Amino acid sequence: MDLRKLKTLIDLVAESDIAELEVTEGESKVRIVKSSAMPQNQVVMMPSHGAPAQYAPAAPGAAPAPAAAPAVPAAAAEPTGHVVKSPMVGTFYRSSAPGTAPFVEVGQSIKEGDTLCIIEAMKLLNEIDADKSGTITQILVENGQPVEFGQPLFVIG
Repeated sequence: MDLRKLKTLIDLVAESDIAELEVTEGESKVRIVKSSAMPQNQVVMMPSHGAPAQYAPAAPGAAPAPAAAPAVPAAAAEPTGHVVKSPMVGTFYRSSAPGTAPFVEVGQSIKEGDTLCIIEAMKLLNEIDADKSGTITQILVENGQPVEFGQPLFVIG
């Protein structure tokens, strides 16, 4: 499903009185849920053909509580330096293949444009490049962990 269609669907849900919308197009399935606890819409991409559903919450009522709990410590312990955030939802990988060396380590000097990690989204591997030169001071995500859009990944000092 293309991003313009997703944006249009999100806008329609936001402007209407409906609380939830689910659309299936080919093998893609998108579910948009308007949460009363949070002012933002939630978009969940569900993998098909028996793939593990890592991105789908167990129940609509359970989603706000786990999402709110990690956000509080992250805001309280704001890292100092330039934070590189995830540009998409997907699975974070530190290296190009299992068993190979990670792209970057804590303490490593990097230049703008160097590859920091890979985020797998819908079976596509997307290289995430540094948008600033400096030294990696923190890696905030574990290898193989699902990440959300805007989630901090690295701190560059």
